[in-house]
Amino acid sequence: MLLLRLLKIFGVSIRYGLDEFYLGHERVAGLRALIGAVFFWRSLAEPRAVRLRRALEALGPIFVKFGQVLSTRRDLLPPDIADELAKLQDQVPPFPAEQVTAILNRVYGRPVEQVFREFEREPVASASVAQVHLARLPDGTEVAVKVLRPGIAAVIAGDLALLHAGATLIEWLWADGRRLRPHEVVGEFAKHLEVELDLLREASNASQLRRNFPDSPLLIVPEIHWDYCSSEVMVMQRMRGTPISQVGELRAQGIDIPRLSRAGVEIFFTQVFRDGFFHADMHPGNILVAPDGRYIALDFGIMGTLTEIDKNYLAQNFLAFFRRDYRRVAEAHIESGWAPKDTRVDDFEAAIRAVCEPIFAKPLKEISFGRVLLRLFQTSRRFNIEVQPQLVLLQKTLLNIEGLGRELDPDLDLWQTAKPFLERWMAEQVGWRGFIERLRQETRLLAVIAGLLALVAALLIMLF
Repeated sequence: MLLLRLLKIFGVSIRYGLDEFYLGHERVAGLRALIGAVFFWRSLAEPRAVRLRRALEALGPIFVKFGQVLSTRRDLLPPDIADELAKLQDQVPPFPAEQVTAILNRVYGRPVEQVFREFEREPVASASVAQVHLARLPDGTEVAVKVLRPGIAAVIAGDLALLHAGATLIEWLWADGRRLRPHEVVGEFAKHLEVELDLLREASNASQLRRNFPDSPLLIVPEIHWDYCSSEVMVMQRMRGTPISQVGELRAQGIDIPRLSRAGVEIFFTQVFRDGFFHADMHPGNILVAPDGRYIALDFGIMGTLTEIDKNYLAQNFLAFFRRDYRRVAEAHIESGWAPKDTRVDDFEAAIRAVCEPIFAKPLKEISFGRVLLRLFQTSRRFNIEVQPQLVLLQKTLLNIEGLGRELDPDLDLWQTAKPFLERWMAEQVGWRGFIERLRQETRLLAVIAGLLALVAALLIMLF
């Protein structure tokens, strides 16, 4: 099976001329003329980026998803390829209703007609890993039923093995390959795919996000109906709203579009810096707008998490950018261990200043948050700064949020909207609020230790 998959990948690669990407290396450049002569029949008139995108689409779900992840790493890719990969759509034809029914009958141990009062056989959405059907529970509650695509786990497992093989090839052929840590990037990608292949874990993600935003004036997260969930099926509250991409319809409903764009930024930074747990797939297809103007989040298969160290690093860097304190940016990189300890702070500071000063010459509303990050990532290559796989999703989501926000409101000032949240978070970490919180946590820990010591003492008295 794996061999057949490998042969298909090889065939697609030859058909779309992907050998151009690796035959350019001096170690194998001698094969270029031979490959061109053997496969003289193929047409390579389209640009290389277009051929790469079409090849990934032909290879199926995991390659489409990996292409989407790669499109966020503009620090690693030429602009033409990054722009073309950003066009990838994570949608595939639905699988037959008969297979859906068979899965539900097996999961529930009885006919689907006995589980739901109503069940619509035609899906309302279909993606690479699962598809969604509308239904009613026996008490009349309207729900959305997400069903895992049959056989997808085996396909993805084989493809992940091949991606790791490709990562090894990158390390071997590319002098900069080890610094880019391709195996760790694939590993991070695989970790999130594991969640998508287990709908119970996706349901738990939705439940956690809903608990983080109870009665929120900004965000609605559907309720999970746990009695109907399994690793292959997730049942959640049916949500009604307008796709956020339909801006004209939202205006006709009286939705305040600039306020909506600012709310999106607030939701994102609240998730990142307050909770360290954020929705990492916030493209327009996963966002609805309720009649009262609140966001409705859908599809919780890809969620990002950040440690306190990651959050602290990010907040320090963002605030230093706001204040144009480039030395602090350089110091934060070194202190976090992301830049080598022997990096000269003054040289790194000068390189960061060269990136940022031309950008800050523009009005704040014309500055792209994402572009600043991308330029800095490119600069980091000079100083041998390692890629941090755990931040790939954050970068992707930040770029999505900025693009979505400015599509809603071209005058959106992402910097000014985000700054209060970052300043508040830093105050809570290093100010008097942070001191009180740390004192409270330490006091609680000391109380636990004291209790354990008292228990040990009591046991010793009983024994002796």
